[in-house]
Amino acid sequence: MRRDTDAVDNAIELPWSNGQAEGQINRLKTLKRAMYGRAGPELLRARMLPPRHTK
Repeated sequence: MRRDTDAVDNAIELPWSNGQAEGQINRLKTLKRAMYGRAGPELLRARMLPPRHTK
């Protein structure tokens, strides 16, 4: 953090966020992993099966 104090200062002081862009990137990477067969069974199960309702 000491090497990039300008970025840290801006993150604290300015109202902008890159959270929306990071979320879209994460979604795209997840889809690519699923398409190329590198996704684990837990991810595929979560993507393909309806959510389980626990009571």
